[in-house]
Amino acid sequence: MASSSSLKAISTFTTPSKTPPPPSSSSSKASLLSFLNNTSSPISLKLSHSIPRSHFRGNHSALSLAVTNALNTVQSSSPVSTSGDRTKLPSSNAKPTILVSEKLGEAGLEVLRKFGNLECAYNLTPEELCAKISACDALIVRSGTKVNRQVFEASKGRLKVVGRAGVGIDNVDLQAATEFGCLVVNAPTANTVAAAEHGIALLTSMARNVAQADASMKAGLWKRNKYVGVSLVGKTLAVMGFGKVGSEVARRAKGLGMHVIAHDPYAPADRARAVGVDLVSFDQAISTADFVSLHMPLTPTTSKVFNDDTFSKMKKGVRIINVARGGVIDEDALVRALDSGVVAQAALDVFTEEPPSKESKLVQHENVTVTPHLGASTKEAQEGVAIEIAEAVVGALQGELSATAVNAPMVPPEVMFELSPYVVLAEKLGKLAVQLVAGGSGITSVRVVYKSARDSDDLDTRLLRAMITKGIIEPISTSFINLVNADYVAKQKGLRISEEKVSVDSSPEFPVDSIQVHISNVDSKFASSVSDNGSISIEGKVKYGEPHLTCLGSFGVDVSLEGNLILCRQVDQPGMIGKVGNILGSQNVNVSFMSVGRTILKKAIMAIGVDEEPNKETLKKIGDVAAIEEFVFLNL
Repeated sequence: MASSSSLKAISTFTTPSKTPPPPSSSSSKASLLSFLNNTSSPISLKLSHSIPRSHFRGNHSALSLAVTNALNTVQSSSPVSTSGDRTKLPSSNAKPTILVSEKLGEAGLEVLRKFGNLECAYNLTPEELCAKISACDALIVRSGTKVNRQVFEASKGRLKVVGRAGVGIDNVDLQAATEFGCLVVNAPTANTVAAAEHGIALLTSMARNVAQADASMKAGLWKRNKYVGVSLVGKTLAVMGFGKVGSEVARRAKGLGMHVIAHDPYAPADRARAVGVDLVSFDQAISTADFVSLHMPLTPTTSKVFNDDTFSKMKKGVRIINVARGGVIDEDALVRALDSGVVAQAALDVFTEEPPSKESKLVQHENVTVTPHLGASTKEAQEGVAIEIAEAVVGALQGELSATAVNAPMVPPEVMFELSPYVVLAEKLGKLAVQLVAGGSGITSVRVVYKSARDSDDLDTRLLRAMITKGIIEPISTSFINLVNADYVAKQKGLRISEEKVSVDSSPEFPVDSIQVHISNVDSKFASSVSDNGSISIEGKVKYGEPHLTCLGSFGVDVSLEGNLILCRQVDQPGMIGKVGNILGSQNVNVSFMSVGRTILKKAIMAIGVDEEPNKETLKKIGDVAAIEEFVFLNL
């Protein structure tokens, strides 16, 4: 990778290059709704990647057109007339109508009453919700109400904000919300302690068979010998996910005399050390722990991550606690592990399907302690969540941008139009960079370098920065990253992202020549990605409208960033492409492209694009090729 020292640095900063002006107190200030109805103001939009990538191959203007269409979709979804099926907006001096569809603490309801017309209607059917929503400006839900596309369609553009009283927003269709110009906010902090306390309650009651012994006594039995428990002192607890709740569980477990380890690729090592916790890899955590407490989000990466293969790597007699999300456990696999004795006991507050079936083998298993999703169910937490979500919803209705917003970055349409192809590149680079980080390495520092022929003031990088942050954080997090909350979420994760703009001699017609991402103070799965300064370093460009990886560590490459990617460092010798190609072909893995970048030392990086994810046996065969020194598989 070319050193930036040979280039003229324009500026270095750690905050977005441009920030929206503070809201004016003037009655004529642009509110969030006016942003949606007036294309001369910034448009609230989350870029959709649902259009097939092949549609844009070699067609830069097609991608820009797709963004324009998305902008038009948002604009057209906002009510502008009273004719046809459009719903007439309330006059500017009318109080907004706020619908609360699930029970909310009285303190939060009082905040809402003072601001607008409040209606509490619980246990609505989907049809009843759709019938009511066209008369509402805001909707507040918990986890039971499904706010799907049909709800947004039925609102006819009237609904401006959906508030989720809690952290997870699995029940809200974010894509539909953005298309219809509706902001979505949540309440991510108020129930942290309650969830941690419930995790510890399950841990201790499971260890001492409290629930089973209680049920036995109430059945008229006295079985002291059957319910002999295990001590917690000196046992190893693996906290899987060292965020707010996980770190609070760790603190309390340390107080019980347990040795605590944790796995979280984004947890800063210094924060973990301050609590007395060792950060380790996923496999090390599950293979050495006596107790495993789950605090990870449910994402495509973590869905059913605890399965037959995972349980087989655990110590016989391990005990599992889950107060996070039910879907991270393959429940059938857990039943098998319990029956075989690999897992001695489990304590579960969450399930894949809620409520679970009455005939559920997992719920009925004698070695399982269950509670009905009580993690946040304390009086204090309920009141805290109610106030937090009420204030976020009121702020959104007043046109403010909440730090807990989970969609709707606000970018002027002309900036979105110009940066559209670079948005995809930025997210891909972030996603690629984080996959190169070895397990157990907490990411704390990321440096982004934009090379451009333009002056510093003529390059708005806020959206690109947000998309890089999204690519780094979102794959294994419940956080939905956008322009509004990117810096907030990064700070919560202990992640410092600095930006640098560097002047290069290229065409000023294009806003960005290339983007570099550097991750410092981490170990790498692929040593060749490490630059001379010791950081994981990658660089990418947009070519013919497509994102390309152009540099990896000190190796120049030319790789289209789509699908799956295998990177191999090899001794540069004849026949290597054929050997690897034959291995993939024999396993019916289709190769979409190959690229080789070499150095003067007869070393080369071979990049192979594949349509399918090769199985472990296939990857092992590639690694066993004598001339291949290291390799890594990446899902982009």
